[in-house]
Amino acid sequence: MDTKKVAFYTLGCKLNFSETSTIARSFKDEGFERVDFNDKADIYVINTCSVTENADKRFKTIVKQAQKVNPEAFVAAIGCYAQLKPEELADVNGVDLVLGATEKFNVTYYINELLSNPERSRRVGEVHSCEIEEADFYVGSYSIGDRTRAFLKVQDGCDYKCTYCTIPLARGISRSDTMENVLKNAKEISEQGIKEIVLTGVNIGDYGKGEFGNKKHEHTFLDLVTELDKVKGIDRLRISSIEPNLLKNETIDVVSKSRAFVPHFHIPLQSGSNSILNKMKRRYMRELYVDRVLKIKEVMPHACIGVDVIVGFPGETDDHFIETYNFLNALDISYLHVFTYSERDNTEAAEMDGVVPKAIRAKRSKMLRGLSAKKRRAFYEEQLDTERTVLFEGENKEGYINGFTENYVKVKVPWNPELVNTIHKVKLTKIDDDGLVRFNFVEELIA
Repeated sequence: MDTKKVAFYTLGCKLNFSETSTIARSFKDEGFERVDFNDKADIYVINTCSVTENADKRFKTIVKQAQKVNPEAFVAAIGCYAQLKPEELADVNGVDLVLGATEKFNVTYYINELLSNPERSRRVGEVHSCEIEEADFYVGSYSIGDRTRAFLKVQDGCDYKCTYCTIPLARGISRSDTMENVLKNAKEISEQGIKEIVLTGVNIGDYGKGEFGNKKHEHTFLDLVTELDKVKGIDRLRISSIEPNLLKNETIDVVSKSRAFVPHFHIPLQSGSNSILNKMKRRYMRELYVDRVLKIKEVMPHACIGVDVIVGFPGETDDHFIETYNFLNALDISYLHVFTYSERDNTEAAEMDGVVPKAIRAKRSKMLRGLSAKKRRAFYEEQLDTERTVLFEGENKEGYINGFTENYVKVKVPWNPELVNTIHKVKLTKIDDDGLVRFNFVEELIA
């Protein structure tokens, strides 16, 4: 019998990428051959996201893309959107299987069962979903083979009740991996020759809740950082995104003295207005956010700090937006991830008064993206004439290879395949016309 070919497409966050990679390995264990999504495959698996309206719309485009390559292919949808709106996905032309939060890691079982039963194998839109309360167990994941960095999942789900967010509905309660398993996975990644691990989850600062959402774990996020720093063979560890109220001073201090953790933090803010933060049901005020930024810069002046911010939340007036803009402008941060608010079903915010017209949302988003470019440029300029270490990526981009310093400055140099997945010490020299940084080698090779 011919070996079945499977291809994957991932929408959304680093957590989704880690889970897709783990699911792909399960297919390999079952004897499937993985191919690129643009190649002809027998099965296409799409890991969906529902954080933004655009992610929903992109799903249909990706299904059409798969059907264009192989009209007879089997298409499975998994992930957050599949949990939130399974019937809607099942109705998309060409979708054969939809798996919710508790079933996505069993996708090989369902596909083998359907393909072995000719009467069921082309039953369009077969759904296996669940009540989200049933998503109370933990499945560890990590990504390898897809890029220079590996994404290591340490936590899943969220107990927060932010009024705009569907993630608790899509992923369930907050729960964590065991320390033992995280360290085992980290060692497995390092043995593959991967130089950098990015810790990921829905709310990683909440690490420590048991794998069934209970409080039985003895370890905290601070413990996790401390223990991971001891794992030999890992050159770099990076914290992806962490809530400001869960980023403790002790953790910042540990990172500042760390062997492997890099001086880069991504800290969601969402609004610089306390009034809007209250409406969002965030668990901090802007004053706490300032404290976190000041603490980081006190012990790591060269640290890179990224910020998530939402524009156009219901009730956000011009004054609220200007308050946010001025707050961010005055803050010693490095770049912004700007999200335009979009209404999500079954959220409190979708029922709120004070809906901001979409044209105004777009205008505010453009203003903050401009501020982000200004902040990034200023941060890069501060780094010129300093010595940094660079981990080089694996792609040839128009004759250049890119890399990132430990504090997340993006650099470029003419393509050299020998640089791929190596770490070098460099001196940053100038910012190019495309906004990337040029450098001189100080040491040919560190790792």
